[in-house]
This record gives sequence, structure tokens and C-alpha cells, in this order.
Amino acid sequence: MMRICIIAEGSYPYVVGGVSGWIHSMIKTFPEYEFILLTIIANRGMSGKFAYELPENVTEVHELYMEDADWGTVNKRHKKRLNLKEYHALRSLVLDHEVEWDAMFDFFRDNTVSINELLMGEDFYHAVLDCYNLKYPDIVFSDFLWTMRSMYLPLFLAMSMEIPEADVYHAVATGYAGLLGCMGKHFYKGQFILSEHGIYTREREEELIKAEWVQLLYKKIWIQQFKKMSQVAYDKADIVTSLYQHARELQIELGCPPEKTMITPNGIDYRKLEDLPGVPPEHEGYIHIGAILRVAPIKDVKTMIQAFAYAKKRCPKLKLWIMGPYDEDPDYAAECFKMVEIMEIPDIEFTGRIQVADYLGWMDMTILTSISEGQPLTILESFAARVPVIATDVGNCRGLLYGEDDTYGKAGVLTHIMNIEEIANAMVYLAENVLVRKTMGEVGYQRLMRKYKIEDMKEKYGRIYQTAEQRMNPAQEEKREKDRAAIAYHAERERQWQELV
Repeated sequence: MMRICIIAEGSYPYVVGGVSGWIHSMIKTFPEYEFILLTIIANRGMSGKFAYELPENVTEVHELYMEDADWGTVNKRHKKRLNLKEYHALRSLVLDHEVEWDAMFDFFRDNTVSINELLMGEDFYHAVLDCYNLKYPDIVFSDFLWTMRSMYLPLFLAMSMEIPEADVYHAVATGYAGLLGCMGKHFYKGQFILSEHGIYTREREEELIKAEWVQLLYKKIWIQQFKKMSQVAYDKADIVTSLYQHARELQIELGCPPEKTMITPNGIDYRKLEDLPGVPPEHEGYIHIGAILRVAPIKDVKTMIQAFAYAKKRCPKLKLWIMGPYDEDPDYAAECFKMVEIMEIPDIEFTGRIQVADYLGWMDMTILTSISEGQPLTILESFAARVPVIATDVGNCRGLLYGEDDTYGKAGVLTHIMNIEEIANAMVYLAENVLVRKTMGEVGYQRLMRKYKIEDMKEKYGRIYQTAEQRMNPAQEEKREKDRAAIAYHAERERQWQELV
């Protein structure tokens, strides 16, 4: 049985929806493979707090904590200085000049220096000083030094991670997840598959540009750090997938070799969204808008609420259902609840976590006001239920709603991000035009059935995994056969024992 290590950052199995839902679906789709999880989370307080029941073919979970309270004492042994080879590798990393990544991976696997000792030591100081003199001599050095320490701490924590052995390493982002995938390939010669749902470097860049706590120059330094990590993932990956054509173009623009890239759209099990229940009697008489999402800043629920308030005044029959968990960012969720209360907006329901099939059948439209997306599963789920969608023009929302390579027509209404007027107008337009809603819902269903079914995704990833299996080196194949023989032997001994008992 091929052993696949899925590497995810800040998603599965701790939060629901989006990438997490995709990973869960992937694992269940391939029961013939053994999956282990290598997860990157904030701290030890999140350990084991899973939002999903793990499928039976998940055999191990390994956690990396990016805010590890024990980072200063990870290694008890201390070495005062690096040798020349080690220092050269460290300096190449800090200066981002022909980075000797493999040497750095080996150093952190075999090193005798703690992360604390390294960051506060002479070698890191001199590497940073060289970088400062070459690139940033006009800023205050002490500020620069401490910024570099804070920037390299999570990177060094990641490279200190003990990577589990696997045949395939499948990272669901570049960044730290991609780095761990590179390490797995380096140490165990496994195949490395990189799948990006959103373009990690661009997402971090957008976050940093908006961040008020980071000065402009230091934003550029942080952005360069993320580009550096993405580049090594692109360089070392055997296959790099994206969800749609524009995302693939961005990957190539950011340095990914075109010959490695391929498009693998999301897919859903549409059968689970057939024959859905209709509107319960107590909710008849409304025009229902469903927002299936996590109540989190990236979903921009506040803009949705404000837009609904304006639409409600023009179309009193509207009712908004905000369906999804609100424990990811309790402060933001509380602000959303308070906004509804202060603005005295009627007919907004926060349901918390739900089963989508219980509600989707009686929605007249769904809505997504995110400021960043990849290829939202919630849009595909709406299409499966023949429900039109209002969505902001982010990620692949335009392609899903308006089509990329078909002539079916529009399956919803696209708006600009944070544009309250446009979003309110879209709600009113669909509310007042029943025939348009029905037509758009049918278009969405046709588009889904053409290339976004779970069978389509399974077929594409089935070929990817089979290719990875064929590329396994003889040592991996020999080890796998020995493992199979050992499992069969113990199973037979257990059977014989049960007969004796």
C-alpha cells in the first residue's frame, strides 16, 4: 500500500470548509492508499482538536507548532559556532543567493545547536550583517536584526521538524507546507506533489500590504521570504497542480517551471445534493439567501451584512442565512453579531455549523463576499442544487459563474470585493427575477456536471498518484513489499491464534 503524506498549514483537520473539505474528500476518495497527516498549526493548545472524524485510512498525525513555547530548548546540546560549510549554507539562505537548501535540511536534522542558540549567536548575526550591508544599509540595524530573528524563527522550526517517512509527499500549499514536502523528498527520496488552491505567495503578499503593524520596507523583506520558500517548492516538486488556468499562469510567473504544471479542478459528490428537502412551513414566504462559510475576516461577512441591510429595505421578503462555524475567530464573529444588533437588521440567522444538505434545497440563491478564494466548493455545491450564486470577483469565481471554456451562460452574479451597493443590487435583482434564478441555477448544474464532479477529480489525481507510484525507486518498492509481507504474516498468525482460542 502506497503511503502518502498530506502536508497542510492551518487547515485540515482543525477547521472545516475550503481546503480542509478538499483534503478530507481526497483521503476518502482513495481508500486504497494509506495517508498520514503532517499538519502545521499555531501552538500546542490546538493539538488534537480535530473538526473532522479522520477516515480509516489515515494512520498517523504529526503536528508542527509555529508558536512553540519550547523553541529555545528544543535541543539540549549546544555548539558555539558553525563550521565553514554550515555557515556558508546559512549565509546563502539569509542572503537569498543560490540557497543551499539541502545543506540546510541536513544541518537542522543533524545539528547540535538549539534554535535559540543559533538565532542569538555570532554566525546568524554575521550572516544578517552581511545581508544588511549589501541590501539595506539605510535602516536601523538593530531593528533589522530583530526582524530577521522573528522571520527565521518559524522557518527554523519547520526545518527542525522530524519528517515522517512516506512514498509520496503531497503539500497543499507552498510556504512552510511546501518546505516540509521538499524535506520529505530530500530525506526519503519520495515523490513530491504540490497542489495550490490559492497562490500562497500572493495571499501572504496581500495580507502584508494591508497590515498596519509592518513598516513598508519590512513588508518587502517578509514578502521576499515567502517568495523564497515558494521557489524551492516549485523547484523541487515533481508535479505542481492548480485549480484553474489563471492560477497556473501565476505559478509560472512566480518561477514554477511550466512543464511541471497541470490544472486539476475541484470536484464534489453531487449525488449527496440531489432530492433535497424543500422550504419548511415555518420559513415559507421568504426569499432565502444562503451564505455557507466560516465567519472569519477573509469571508468579509461584515460587507455581506451591510449589503443585506440595504437590499432588505428594497425587498422586505429577503432572509439571510449565515451558515457555518464562528469559532475560528470569535472576536470577528462577535463583531458581526453586534453589527446586526446595532443596525437592527431583521431576518438574519447565524446557524453555526450545519449539514449543507439540510438547508441548500430551500435557498433561492447563495452568496460569497470573500476577499480571497481559490475555487470555492460552496459554489459547486450550490450548482449541484441548481441554486444561482452571488460572488465577489476573486479566485476562480468568475470562471465558475460565467464560464471559461463553455457557452452555457451565467450561473450567477459577480461583484467587486467590498462593494456594498453592487452586492445589494445583486440580491435584489435575483430576488425580483424568478425566471433568471431558475435559468442561472440550471446553467450552474450543467457546468458542474461537465467537469467538476468528484469522479473528474478522482480520475485526475488517480493518474497523478499512479504516476508517483510508478516512479518509486527500487529501494522504496522493496521496502513496501516487505511491509506487505509483514502485514500478511501477522494477519495469518492472528487468524491461526483465533482458531486455537
